[in-house]
Amino acid sequence: MPPTPAHPRLGERVLNAVSRDPLTATHRTRNDALLAAAIGVLSVALALLVDHGRRPDVLGWALLVGSVVPLVWRRAHPGPVLVLVLACVGPYHALDNTHAAPVPASLVALYTVAVTARPLYTFFVGCLVIGVSLAIMFNVGTHEGLESLRTSGWILAVLVCGVDVRIYRRYIASVVGRAERAERTREEEAARRVAEERLRIARDLHDLLAHSITLIGVQTSVASHVLTVDPDRLDRAAIAKALDDIAETCRTARGELRTTLEVLRADGPDCDGPLPDLAALPDLVRTAGAELTLLTGDAQMPPAVEAAAYRIVQESLTNAVRHGGAGVRITVTVVRDEADLRVEVADDGNAQTPVPGSGFGIIGMRERARSVGGTLSAGPRGDGPGFEVAATLPLQPSEAAV
Repeated sequence: MPPTPAHPRLGERVLNAVSRDPLTATHRTRNDALLAAAIGVLSVALALLVDHGRRPDVLGWALLVGSVVPLVWRRAHPGPVLVLVLACVGPYHALDNTHAAPVPASLVALYTVAVTARPLYTFFVGCLVIGVSLAIMFNVGTHEGLESLRTSGWILAVLVCGVDVRIYRRYIASVVGRAERAERTREEEAARRVAEERLRIARDLHDLLAHSITLIGVQTSVASHVLTVDPDRLDRAAIAKALDDIAETCRTARGELRTTLEVLRADGPDCDGPLPDLAALPDLVRTAGAELTLLTGDAQMPPAVEAAAYRIVQESLTNAVRHGGAGVRITVTVVRDEADLRVEVADDGNAQTPVPGSGFGIIGMRERARSVGGTLSAGPRGDGPGFEVAATLPLQPSEAAV
């Protein structure tokens, strides 16, 4: 059986009521009607029990009721309600009725204006109310005027209390607003990280599938060439090697694809899955039939740098095989120095039937290099025919990678 939720304490309910914006509170009209009824009862009691010699007549009772009824709409229209209350209270005091009776309604109307209006507006309203009150009471009598002057401090106290509550509510609203903005910022940051992760996975899938499909296509072309050029002298060993290479490429692609998809299935913020590294370069280069020079030493390198280098080599081999054909000669050089990892992939450019490309491969390689703060250049070789890709990847974190 689920535990019964604890009810808030009286102090917590009062604090919540004070902190809540009066213009957005629920059931405010109903609550104000109940408050007006309570003030009406209190005003009648004061009129009957205080100063028996000045009990209000019929007009006085009507003015007293008229000063209480507008309080039902005090939060919806604080300014007009105050005007209506003062319009009834002024003649009531001028007729020299029991002066204590309309005080609760007047103070509540003043408090409502102070808690909802700007402090400067409240200041002018307070000066006006005190001035009109003193003028009416001194007109009734000097004693009544001096008594009103003595009790005008209650008006100032109510106004100051209302302004203080208004400032407190605005402070609470600003704290809540900052918390909501911080929550939205966290959600936006999480969404941005998700988008970046999706982009990284999309690049990985592009590199993997493009490389594997290109190699399979080239190896299939080799087998087809052996079968069609001279059927009478069938080179079974060449066909078997081409088929073995196709099978090996499919197994490698399947393994990397499984690794990438595990990242999508992983739960938790730290489950990023393994990244391709330089240890897989020999198999990658051997599958493409290229020559590899790997001088990286035994020191540990950042996984992101190794992954970027691997993907750059993979995409470069894919482009070289695609555009150069099966007979292209490719050399891969990966050398580490004190601060950088240098990657160079060059081909001899002897393709007979080059295949036009879309150009997105080079853009993707540049994004790979830029993701770890590095640079990449791609273009014709300067020392002879062919194409060359050269990347410099810093081994230390860079601001460009953030």
